[in-house]
Amino acid sequence: MNTPSLLSSALIGAVASARSMTPMATLAAARLAGRRTSGELFLLDRPLFKYGALAMGAGELYGDKMKSAPDRTVFLGLLARVMSAGIAGAALAPRGRETAGAAVAVATAVPLAYCTLAARKQAMARIGQTKSGLIEDALIIAAGIAVVALATRPSRG
Repeated sequence: MNTPSLLSSALIGAVASARSMTPMATLAAARLAGRRTSGELFLLDRPLFKYGALAMGAGELYGDKMKSAPDRTVFLGLLARVMSAGIAGAALAPRGRETAGAAVAVATAVPLAYCTLAARKQAMARIGQTKSGLIEDALIIAAGIAVVALATRPSRG
């Protein structure tokens, strides 16, 4: 197994651990900017999914600041992370290694969701829900953009 070739998949899984929709939103933005992934990513070539991923990414950022927002480790939160990390991890994996990329991303996202939740709870206790959420947003969005920018390439033609 060529571990370095799956590094982008693992890193996008880490992004998904904190924000489940950010991997898909950053990939959708990359597609809109004319960037291609090495792995297959058919869904985000369809406008409904591309713009839907962007809307869901923005909605998650807003909803996370609400007092009623559930922990990221509830069943639906983990399911969203598994799906998003899997799709994004496959897309960023080398062609022909999409299944391994998906598995690596999911294996990174799920356990790290518990770690990022613990860190967020500590930050919330110190500086509050909104401020800690905005800081986490900035870090995770920057990480997502960096991972996707480094793992994609401009489209030909």
